[in-house]
Amino acid sequence: MESTISIFCKNNQTQQTFPAGVSLMEVYEQMQPSLLYPVACATVNNKIESLTYACYKSKDVKFLDVSDPAGMRIYVKSLCFVMAKAVHDLFPDAKLYIEHGLSRGYYCEVETGQTLTYSIVKQIKRHMQALIAADLPFEEHERPTPEVIALFEHFGMSDKAHLLQTTGEAYSTYYTLDGYPDSFYGGLLPSTSHIYLFDIERYRKGILLRIPNRNIPFRLEPYVNQEKMSAVFREWRQFQKALNLSNVGELNQCIIKDDIATIVQVAEIVQEKQIGKIADEICQRYESGVRVVLIAGPSSSGKTTFCKRLHLELLANTLRPHSISLDDYYLNRVDTPLDAEGNYDYESLYAIDLQKFNEDLKQILAGAKVDLPSYDFPSGTRVYRGDSIQLGDRSILIMEGIHGLNPSLVPNIPPSSIYKIYVSALTSISLDDHNWIPTTDNRLLRRIVRDHRFRGCVAKETISRWASVRKGEDKWIFPYQENADAMFNSAMLYELAALRDIAEPVLKEVSPMDDEYSEAHRLLQFLQFFKSIDQSVLPSTSLLREFVGGSSFKY
Repeated sequence: MESTISIFCKNNQTQQTFPAGVSLMEVYEQMQPSLLYPVACATVNNKIESLTYACYKSKDVKFLDVSDPAGMRIYVKSLCFVMAKAVHDLFPDAKLYIEHGLSRGYYCEVETGQTLTYSIVKQIKRHMQALIAADLPFEEHERPTPEVIALFEHFGMSDKAHLLQTTGEAYSTYYTLDGYPDSFYGGLLPSTSHIYLFDIERYRKGILLRIPNRNIPFRLEPYVNQEKMSAVFREWRQFQKALNLSNVGELNQCIIKDDIATIVQVAEIVQEKQIGKIADEICQRYESGVRVVLIAGPSSSGKTTFCKRLHLELLANTLRPHSISLDDYYLNRVDTPLDAEGNYDYESLYAIDLQKFNEDLKQILAGAKVDLPSYDFPSGTRVYRGDSIQLGDRSILIMEGIHGLNPSLVPNIPPSSIYKIYVSALTSISLDDHNWIPTTDNRLLRRIVRDHRFRGCVAKETISRWASVRKGEDKWIFPYQENADAMFNSAMLYELAALRDIAEPVLKEVSPMDDEYSEAHRLLQFLQFFKSIDQSVLPSTSLLREFVGGSSFKY
């Protein structure tokens, strides 16, 4: 074994020699790379590693602070561990559920056998602060999986035990904090003192865990009221509990028992009922003047298939829906606004020809026959292919696009004439009680699969553009989601199990030499938790068919 190794730091483009076995934290302290915010982790040969990672061979290293998505993930997971430890210390028999992102934080519930009061929340916060001040290490352990399962069962963590029982790995990694075990996938900070900012507040019947702002990490994320989204998550969690499908361990057990076909059928029925309910409400409002349905949502949320299924539901309710895609009103590429990096900003509202769109819309609603444009993406120009639209008796106009909920899109249409729908993959199933599944990971995997299958785009390209897509969503979509009259959750309980076999070979094409490898590797590790299911069990009308193929709808 080498006694010394060479570390090349990409941050400051310098190289130094270290003794073999040096930790990344020691490298950071000696090489002092310039970061704007506190360091959280590093890429080592393009793989994300925690700062306790020991280097035994020469490596290329890039340190990441908490403003980087990977750094923020590790920060938040470490904070969640501190919260879990605090709840355990104060209420040894309590159950903590860290459920999902909400209001720029994370919604959690604590079952203590008593009402969760403001006083209890303050107790938890004070104990978290004490644990942070004590600078306790997050200690990593790797043991035979049966041994780790027994440990989690001893601590009453059946959710974690079930997950490990169904993944089939010989060895498993877990962490301890002052003797308390837990599992947080993807690494943690070195110790509790690296957590410098957080807050917890009582929210509904649970707790809102507040975290540093992703753009200015020395401030907390501003609270955003998301009552409608909270209601959607609450409804789905109740449905999952009724099915005993709150986490991936329980999903895997259904797959092992060959009960997954029933779960798929039930999940599809629930979505169908949701769409039918929305259609019924639109029909009721049609009688009082609604003539336009606006549908918005972030990338890969399933807006297109939702529109097609809503179209059928409205037909069944004796309305005559006509559809327009906002994408067809893009400006010619040469006239498209540029983002801060000088690239065409297709996420911007002003990439749409608002003047032409509103002129056409006015004529359409007046009953005139209007020729519809089509945007030719290869040439980046607007073309006319002979398509037209004219509303008649009991007609209603459906318009789908990322800006559907933005009031500036249709400033001249009376709000009483519009029904607004927000569509997103609000992933409600969790890996286990302390590890939620980010909705963005769900959508990214959908997009990687769809881009590869239908757009000739490799995973490296999709991943490289994802940050720009997310930035556009933060600016142009998410601020308006609570404007919706209805929210539709397009996430399927089973879908990540269905995506696994398709996504894995696509992700494995990303080279370790690529900067995108760290994200591809993370997603591959994440997919390992799911037992795969064959897509043949998916109905031809399933929303997931938009991404994996085999749909009975035409796109």
